[in-house]
Amino acid sequence: MTLPIEPMNGSDERQSTDSLFESAWPSFIGRARLHHLGVVVQSISASAEEFAASMSASWSGQIIHDPLQRVRVAFFAPANPRNPVFELVEPAGEGSPVTNFLSKRVGLHHICYEIDDLESGLRAASGAGYVVTSTPKPAVAFDGRRIAWVSSKTRLLMELLERDGTRTEVDLADREIPSV
Repeated sequence: MTLPIEPMNGSDERQSTDSLFESAWPSFIGRARLHHLGVVVQSISASAEEFAASMSASWSGQIIHDPLQRVRVAFFAPANPRNPVFELVEPAGEGSPVTNFLSKRVGLHHICYEIDDLESGLRAASGAGYVVTSTPKPAVAFDGRRIAWVSSKTRLLMELLERDGTRTEVDLADREIPSV
């Protein structure tokens, strides 16, 4: 739905919500789609039931171990398909990249965008002043599709997920939890 937005500068120009939201996306990621929001917890098993209830989401009970990322993850599908998918992330050992984050706080860890071309996205991110914190690696939770990590100047961590070339929509858009 497109709603007219009244200009704040006194001009007669109007802006639609569509163009307003498009301008809010990091420009370096091009045709991106919000894939999920990642939340770090100490234990998925201990947090899952309360988390699902508080987010009006369902969980299949599946926890996926990703040895390359050194984490375990679980996906929660929202009851309302307009709401985002959530990913709970727990460390899979002492050397996990989320251990340091967890020692300081529990909560929103990252935003994941699905993009068409990971290499181009990373080059554009670097050019826009973002720091590439992890180069592309296959992710178990996404059937081997590659992910990479970038951080903004304000320290917002973003996961970039390579779009599957055989589909135009991602599995989670259909509210299916990816199988391993």
